[in-house]
Amino acid sequence: MVKRSIFGGLLLLSSVLIVYPELVEWVNATDYGSTNFIVRDPVISVSGVKATSTTFQIYSSLGQTAIGQASSTSFTVRSGFQYYHVITAPTLSASAGNGNVLLTWTEAQEPLGKLTTSYAVGQSGVAGGPYVFGNVGSTTSSNRTGLTNGTLYYFIVQARDSAGNSLATSTEVTATPTGGAAAASGGGGGGGGGGAIVSGNAAVNFSGRAYPQSSVTLLKDAQVVATTVAGPDSNFQINLSGLGAGGYIFGIYGTDNQGNRSPSLTFPITLSAGVTTYVSGIFIAPTISVDKSEVKKGDTIGIFGQSTPSSTVTVGVNSPGEVFKTTPSDSNGAYLYNFDTAVLVFGQHSARSKATIKNDISPFSKLVGFVVGTQTVLAQPTSRCPQKGDLNNDCRVNLVDFSIAAFWYKRVLSTDLIRTLEVTELDGDGKIDLVDFSIMAFYWTG
Repeated sequence: MVKRSIFGGLLLLSSVLIVYPELVEWVNATDYGSTNFIVRDPVISVSGVKATSTTFQIYSSLGQTAIGQASSTSFTVRSGFQYYHVITAPTLSASAGNGNVLLTWTEAQEPLGKLTTSYAVGQSGVAGGPYVFGNVGSTTSSNRTGLTNGTLYYFIVQARDSAGNSLATSTEVTATPTGGAAAASGGGGGGGGGGAIVSGNAAVNFSGRAYPQSSVTLLKDAQVVATTVAGPDSNFQINLSGLGAGGYIFGIYGTDNQGNRSPSLTFPITLSAGVTTYVSGIFIAPTISVDKSEVKKGDTIGIFGQSTPSSTVTVGVNSPGEVFKTTPSDSNGAYLYNFDTAVLVFGQHSARSKATIKNDISPFSKLVGFVVGTQTVLAQPTSRCPQKGDLNNDCRVNLVDFSIAAFWYKRVLSTDLIRTLEVTELDGDGKIDLVDFSIMAFYWTG
């Protein structure tokens, strides 16, 4: 039998839980153990300090209601050492109508767990705000009504957590409501594409930033439907017309001057007959490569790629947390950062990058891996074919490869050919399962 304090007040100082007792009662305590230690009769102590032995320490803790914040009805405690999430900003599109603008956006995602609980739409009559915000809940669309036809409006959307903090903000889009069959205004660009709108049919226009003179590819429901070349300023525009009204999933990616691809950006969009939907402010993620597959600890590794010109590129290297460094891109969008590996531990690491120009921030690039070891091994030239997922060896990952994998899904791989393909092109566990389809989705080209 041991004493336990029943408390009404808590205070978190330097990760130590201090308990102020209001009354005391007798309770039973239980041992907790593992293969290498036992905690004897754990109870909440009045002193609230740490418990120690020669091999381990136990600290009291208080759960968080939001990042870096714990609260009760009578006080709030903000921790002195916080962790920081990385969240994908919503991609916003606008479709104008008669006195209204329909806004749709992609969900904000956080790799360690979805923090977004609601979205807030910002509306302004001036580029860059100030914006008037309205919380629209967890939906990914909002119809802005009561607008004046012929007036240009500016919109953004913010992802917010349960405490109302802004986690990520989309790029700004514009739209002009008009009477009758409406058309919206949207960003400009260097490259071109598309054709005339067929009367009574739907159309969609994509514009944004890629890399100077780079190829930009548009997918519709996982199939390539258009390509264009970005201008010298990296801006591009693709117009797709003659579409039926309804829902589509569009994807878009860039290919740099070395043949390296960016991750695909996905846009689920519902099109209306006789209306052009504009998806502007797209910022394609940088490409990324490394000059060594293994680097001797203490030497530098070159991390490079291509983005929009004269941007600030942030390079992140995990070790096991993430170390961030910045470097500028030149007039051709090329960037290079020589990372000092002295701060890294031995073993496998990965790097990624994102670009910032003015107030616009791109998504992160794909991950590129390397090893910190006792020798230096130069990286092999990057193949223009996908690294994984190409089951029919045509340098594409599309529905053909998906069909091959689907045929063998959860079946015994009975031939040497398919067993070899599973090892070289998928995860190498000797079977076709959902992990393999996830790999194919990552390298998808359409």
